[in-house]
Amino acid sequence: MRKFFTLLVMSALFGTSAMAQAVIKFEKTIHDFGQFDKNKIQTYEFVFVNSGDKPLVIHQAYGSCGCTVPQFSKDPIEPGKKGVIKVSFNGKGQFNGRFKKSINIRSNASNALTRIYIEGVVSEKPKS
Repeated sequence: MRKFFTLLVMSALFGTSAMAQAVIKFEKTIHDFGQFDKNKIQTYEFVFVNSGDKPLVIHQAYGSCGCTVPQFSKDPIEPGKKGVIKVSFNGKGQFNGRFKKSINIRSNASNALTRIYIEGVVSEKPKS
């Protein structure tokens, strides 16, 4: 009986600590730039919060192509605090028309892989 009680207490302690994790939640997961001149780089800052109870560390963020470049801090985001992933899109060399690009974020959060998106319409600058 004593072994059973000890096992029960140990599993409760380890089970509780395993549940403590960081959680990344974005205020917005898709941003539409609308129509813009392909020769002007577009940027947007995706804001997120660590809604977990452990510090959040972003290990990697990468775009679906070289035209989409994310920037982020490698510093841990404490529980309840906000962070930003700044995404730049360079339309130079892209075909005119609608696009949608993804940015993959890998972190220590319970949702270890998260995706955010940018979209818009690339166009030529009107000739005057």
